[in-house]
Amino acid sequence: MTKTLKLILCSTLLAAGTASADTVTLRIQTHQAPESASGRMVQGFVEDVETMSGGSLDIEMFYSSAVVASAEAFSAAANGILDCDMTNGSYQTGLNPAFQFVADTMGGYDTPLQYHAWLKNGGGIEAINELYEPQGMYYVGGYLGGQESLNSTRPLNGIEDLQGFKFRSPPGMESEIFAELGSTPIVMDFTEIFTALETGIIDGADASTLANNVGLGIYDIAKHTTYPGFHSMSADHLACSTSVWEGLTEQQQEIIRTAMDSMALKLMTLTLVENGEALATLPDQGVTIYDWSAEDRATFREAAIGRWDEWAKKTPETQKLVDSHKAFLNRIGLGGE
Repeated sequence: MTKTLKLILCSTLLAAGTASADTVTLRIQTHQAPESASGRMVQGFVEDVETMSGGSLDIEMFYSSAVVASAEAFSAAANGILDCDMTNGSYQTGLNPAFQFVADTMGGYDTPLQYHAWLKNGGGIEAINELYEPQGMYYVGGYLGGQESLNSTRPLNGIEDLQGFKFRSPPGMESEIFAELGSTPIVMDFTEIFTALETGIIDGADASTLANNVGLGIYDIAKHTTYPGFHSMSADHLACSTSVWEGLTEQQQEIIRTAMDSMALKLMTLTLVENGEALATLPDQGVTIYDWSAEDRATFREAAIGRWDEWAKKTPETQKLVDSHKAFLNRIGLGGE
């Protein structure tokens, strides 16, 4: 081996060692299962970040709330147990009711694209970070597939079938809306849904989109579902400890933002396709599909919107987010009054 070749080899090894030493590992938890549509997108996000960063960023992703309960991931990141949280803002309504309007406006936007437009062009990201920063967290971005589908072990043909309907609900405004319509919402962790359905503790669950519900295996138990969805379009988030986020280089931060934008677009388009594919197969699995009438949808929307202003009174931060959503809905012609 020539002296020049030895020098080149040594330089390469030293560079590799330096790169390895400088690698930042981010510990992130999601409540999504890896086989679900959202879970697969999270895996793609991990790969994109690691590839685009050239190895300077490594992500250790914990699926299905493997480290702490779903509702505890946000505080676990703020306190250094994790670095980032990839669950849902609605779990944090106990900290501040304003988190509801990060996760799901319930009756607000019709499509995931409209929600993303609010984030990117309606001051949404800035408004959310005013809420997150006092908690020691930084909101990077959100991702959602589209309207979710209720699933049930009993018929859900319309508003009347909500009477006495016991179902898993995320915490927050949704529970109030359904209770007002005669249901019995039961707040429980995402991972407890199957046992609760099998044992009859609940009649159904608000879990996710039609495609995600199929991926989770919920329709093996619950043979009734609503589609197209009407009640919820929940957005998960990527939120990181502020100190962790500020410790990244600007390049690393932009790589993560870009990977989030890519993931959000991929999830929207994948959900559109997979919902259609799932819809075609469910009847053969003995699942009955309910497309609610315009009248029943209007009744639910009215009940949902009626809670907005009530929630806005809870804290100044909630009022600010409600005002932001209303202004943007008016701006894009949907009406927010």
